[in-house]
Amino acid sequence: MIRLSRHGRMRVVLSRILWPVLFGGGLLGTGLALSSDHPLVWFNVTYVAAAAVIAVIERWMPHEEVWLRSDRETVDDLAHTLLNKGLVQIGAAIASSLSMVAATVVEPALRTPASPWPGDWPLAAQVLLGLVIAELGLYVAHRSAHESRFLWRFHALHHSVRRLWVLNTGRFHVVDSLFKIALSQTPLYLLGAPLPVFLWISAITAFTGLLTHCNIDLRTGPLDFIVSTPALHRWHHSKVLAEGNRNYGENLVLWDRLLGTYYNPARRPPTDIGIDGRIAPGFLRQLVQPFTADGVRAIFQVLPEPARPSRDAVRSTD
Repeated sequence: MIRLSRHGRMRVVLSRILWPVLFGGGLLGTGLALSSDHPLVWFNVTYVAAAAVIAVIERWMPHEEVWLRSDRETVDDLAHTLLNKGLVQIGAAIASSLSMVAATVVEPALRTPASPWPGDWPLAAQVLLGLVIAELGLYVAHRSAHESRFLWRFHALHHSVRRLWVLNTGRFHVVDSLFKIALSQTPLYLLGAPLPVFLWISAITAFTGLLTHCNIDLRTGPLDFIVSTPALHRWHHSKVLAEGNRNYGENLVLWDRLLGTYYNPARRPPTDIGIDGRIAPGFLRQLVQPFTADGVRAIFQVLPEPARPSRDAVRSTD
């Protein structure tokens, strides 16, 4: 029987409790932020603090030592997080606010039918319902991005990472992010979900994303059957299509389990991740790449067609 050292025993305990502690801490911070006078400011403070804590723990108890090495994409990852995903999320929050204001003013004037949303439910129950509904849109968007060549050209940016760690959580093309938001939030708009539901779902998605991409040695056990965890998402980044085209859930694995894409074998996920295609170096080039013929060929690793000889060249050989 192998006896663990004190440090080893502590690491085992932490690996079992860190996911709920970090996720619960993020939600606690979100609750405090939303009840403050400056909710957006304090939410972002909470989010950055959570990311910083995760980054420190990654250095102390990593899931993969090799993923601690620099991939020279840190600046690009940070730029995508701040300038793409961050702005898209702020825009979505503003759109949610404006839609609620418009609904408050316009709906009584036009005498529209009552909203089917169960507004009399406790907020926690409304958030859970909204999460299940939004998750279906996220699932469809994510799975479509893998199965559609047109959408993959944008989603490939996220899968091009050679290591998983907290900072590449936000490495998404802006088109990819907008597509996910449209499919996940539109049903909630149509059903008349209130603004707090949108805000809580956005917060849950944000903190789940930090944890699914983190490089921390975590043992999530039964949680793997309910929510999207690092153990499941590491399989999603596998180069092997039979493994990578699985576990599409952003927050929940409900739709993966119902639609046959849940994958959690009893072995260690691969360390060698990424895509076979080539992603352009540099933030701006990565944004432009899906819109150019050469860029798309690089993503799909398709060699350019050889140039056809001109008529003069053909005549000269006669």
